[in-house]
Amino acid sequence: MRRLLLSNDDGVHAPGLRALYEALAPHARLRVVAPDRDRSGASNSLTLNRPLALTALDNGFHCVDGTPADCVYLGVNGIWDEKPDLVISGINHGGNLGDDVLYSGTVAAAMEGRNLGMAAIAMSLVGSHHFDTAGRVAASLVGAADRLSLPPRSLLNVNVPDLPWDELRGFRVTRMGYRGPAERPMEVRDPRGRLRYWIAAVGQNADDGPDTDFAAIEAGYVSITPLQTDLTQRAAIEDVQGWLDAFA
Repeated sequence: MRRLLLSNDDGVHAPGLRALYEALAPHARLRVVAPDRDRSGASNSLTLNRPLALTALDNGFHCVDGTPADCVYLGVNGIWDEKPDLVISGINHGGNLGDDVLYSGTVAAAMEGRNLGMAAIAMSLVGSHHFDTAGRVAASLVGAADRLSLPPRSLLNVNVPDLPWDELRGFRVTRMGYRGPAERPMEVRDPRGRLRYWIAAVGQNADDGPDTDFAAIEAGYVSITPLQTDLTQRAAIEDVQGWLDAFA
């Protein structure tokens, strides 16, 4: 039976993690290592300035007082003798569409698994109600995962519409869309009258063409986007070299 490591960024008590566990338990041997609190937006950060605490919970899950990437790092390296066959992160409460993936702890947990040599999938529900639907999607993907061949250092970013299973229109392979600039931060005053700032909402969609993850979700399809950890813009290498040669 396949060995799966589950993690997330919403925290070890999040309903999406429980739904993912329940959906996959009949199909695989599961281990869960997740943050002890909500770490949304932590991206790929690792905790390097202090040791980490790993705590076993009564339900068999483990939590870490660190980031999603910390959790997967510990889950793959050193806690157990056997390494997982697959890392699955989620089910996130809310979508990870377009350039959300640059900030997402959900995607970062999957990416850390990929960096450590594991196959990896990030799962998100674009909403907050139908985690059971996203769990069924995850189970169907895991059942076919051994037949998928991805290039090295690649992972899948999966977003599921917040719909009942019977209302899904199917699956689409998509590319990342892009958002415009984020809105201005919100100014608030704390009880002592000091000025503080809330990070504001994400920007409006700037690229939501028909082949994007945004468009798939809007049309009721599960969006599956292959991502790569190599961010090199190869098309720009020649231009940058010419720019450098002109003044170096």
